[in-house]
Amino acid sequence: MSLAPRIVLVHRTTEYEELVAHHGTHGQAAFFLSSRGRDIEEVAERHRRTRRALSDVTAAIPLTWRQSRVERSDLDRFLFAPEDVVVVVGQDGLVANAAKYLTGQPVVGIDADPGRNAGVLVRHRPADAARLLPATLAAGTGTEELTMVEAVADDTQRLLALNEIYVGAAGHQTARYRLGVEAGGASSSKPQAPSEAQASSGVLVGTGTGATGWIRSVWQERGNPLPLPRPTEDRLVWCVREAWPSPTTGTSQVAGQLSATSHLTLTAESERLIAFGDGMEGDALELTWGQSVRVGVCGRRLRLVG
Repeated sequence: MSLAPRIVLVHRTTEYEELVAHHGTHGQAAFFLSSRGRDIEEVAERHRRTRRALSDVTAAIPLTWRQSRVERSDLDRFLFAPEDVVVVVGQDGLVANAAKYLTGQPVVGIDADPGRNAGVLVRHRPADAARLLPATLAAGTGTEELTMVEAVADDTQRLLALNEIYVGAAGHQTARYRLGVEAGGASSSKPQAPSEAQASSGVLVGTGTGATGWIRSVWQERGNPLPLPRPTEDRLVWCVREAWPSPTTGTSQVAGQLSATSHLTLTAESERLIAFGDGMEGDALELTWGQSVRVGVCGRRLRLVG
């Protein structure tokens, strides 16, 4: 007999829960916020909306289906099964946090707090769950295959991300490395150049989904004429943050794009560099002096239910 489908509900501890856990009681948390000009009732109401959304989605799961829950901080220890249907209840960023641990499972993004989220990845309301969940198992269900980015170190460490990967020093201090672009397609607005020693506050490599966030702000600040990729396009963009010119470091290669077959390579020239994806610095790969990492389009996609 085949097992019933399993719904995996992905959620995140609310700000209210974090405040009460830190200060011990609702009253102490309220006093702390009031001393800083904030009202705990606004935080508590957001907490209640999130809990209602989780309850509504849970109630919509067919009784014969299996279900499990995983909190954001436990994602790296949770074992997703190939037949799972993943339902993310929360913010857009929570979908990105879960994406790196998935291998093709359909993902339904539920907006727990409409009006506060952009809704780029959490496109549905809790009331839609009863219709969406059975539909995810039907052939022809509409999904978007969103491009992801991966970093692979020379010691086989591997990191995936949906929005962007950051490579640099921990704490965003000055990182020293050698940067180059491997052939394979159009890789920058200038002809491909030899690798360059650089000192900067890190390098960002982002996807079309990430083009709505961090990479977009850096790209616009740079005034780069290259168009940002679409979420489903097999193309990435990269930016060097605050490159510093010196007698031994250059700034001639600070932004560009990567095709599906080209890679950005970075070789550490300082004691420790890290690479992390989608803001999850606690789940990072580490590079020591002389180690290299290649960043490019990932063969895996995120299947987001439209």
